[in-house]
This record gives sequence, C-alpha cells and structure tokens, in this order.
Amino acid sequence: MNDASRSALAAVLLALAAGAAAQSACSSDGVPPPAALLERFISADCEGCWTDLKSPEPGPAELALDWIVPGSRGEDAPLSAAARDEGLARLAALGRAVPTHDDWSQRRRQGRPAPLRVAHGLPLNGYVGASIELRDGGSGPWRAWLLLVETVPAGSERTPVERNLVRNALHLRWDVRSGQSKRFESRPMNIPEGARPERLRVVGLVEDGRGRIMGIAQSRCTAPGRKG
Repeated sequence: MNDASRSALAAVLLALAAGAAAQSACSSDGVPPPAALLERFISADCEGCWTDLKSPEPGPAELALDWIVPGSRGEDAPLSAAARDEGLARLAALGRAVPTHDDWSQRRRQGRPAPLRVAHGLPLNGYVGASIELRDGGSGPWRAWLLLVETVPAGSERTPVERNLVRNALHLRWDVRSGQSKRFESRPMNIPEGARPERLRVVGLVEDGRGRIMGIAQSRCTAPGRKG
C-alpha cells in the first residue's frame, strides 16, 4: 500500500468514526447473545435454493447466517454477484464439502457466552468501519470471524425466509500470548456492489481450538442519547 492509499484509508476511518459518534451507535452492547447458530450455504449455481420454501429457519435464540459460495459456472452462475470466496473458507473450517445445491449446519454455543463484542460505523464511500473484541478470553487459542451481513426480509428479493446474507468476512486467529487477555481487531470492510447499506450490520463468532462455538454477537443500531 502506497502513501496515497494509506492517507485515503485513514481519512475513511476517521470519517466513519466521526459519523458513527454523531449519528448512531451500532454495537452488540445490550443485545442478548444467540445461543445457537444456523449457517445456510447456497451454491451460486442454484438460483432455486434461494427461493426454496423449505429453507431451514432458525429456532428460538438461534441466529441464521447465509453464505453464497462460488459455483462451477463462475461469473455465469445466477447468484454469482453475491458469492464470496470466504464462504469456501468457512466450509473448510467446518470440514464440510462445497455444496452443488445447498447445505446447512446447526450448532449450539458451548457453555457460558464468551465476552465477545462487535461494533460498526456508518456506511461511507463504499466502506463500513467494523470491530470485534474478545475480553478476558483466557488462554485460547481462538478462531474469530467478523462478518458484514445484509438482513434481507422474508418476501423481499424472492426469498421466502429472512436471510442474513454474508457480504464480507474477516477471519482471525488469536493465539496464546503470555499476559494477553484481550483480543481486538478493527478494519474498514468493503460494501460489495448490490448491497443495500441501510440493511447492513455485523456479526461476530469466536470458536476454540477444537472448533466449538464459544461466543456469538450481533450489532444493533440505536439513536444518539438512547440506551438499547
């Protein structure tokens, strides 16, 4: 990254932070952490999977995430515009094969929820500033995911169920370090073409070294001067 790019990135981050402070607060503070996670994977080749009336839906206190993964038809696939290579990395992390149509995974959070926090600023110039933090995480090691998701209401864009479509993803590994009890990462996340900025928020996941879900967090925006 050259000096001009660094300066532009710094300007975006400062503007995002200033805008968020002035207009709204978007974080997982005060939001009950989900107790389970439903991850739905759809091949970009399978347009009918997006409109399937039999798509699994989340249960009580369960969060659903939707990943569209690249298909065999590449850019000619009907859902290719929303496909993310990070979906392939997520499938690999779960030890699951890339679906030719669709697939899903349901897992419960283990034990007491880990002290996980996520936050984000307002969309600006095609980016959203987002962060993930694990407080008092213990020895670890941890594997964390910070996800920029677009919440698509049921009945919108031909989906029969509400979807939290993963639009961007950051995969982190927090290894054991002596005296380090807090893990934190903050990044500007690109908003892909076609995403509606007003429907974006962030979700955070943290898993232990055995791949068990130890923490789930999702953001919610509140107006200035209001709590929760």
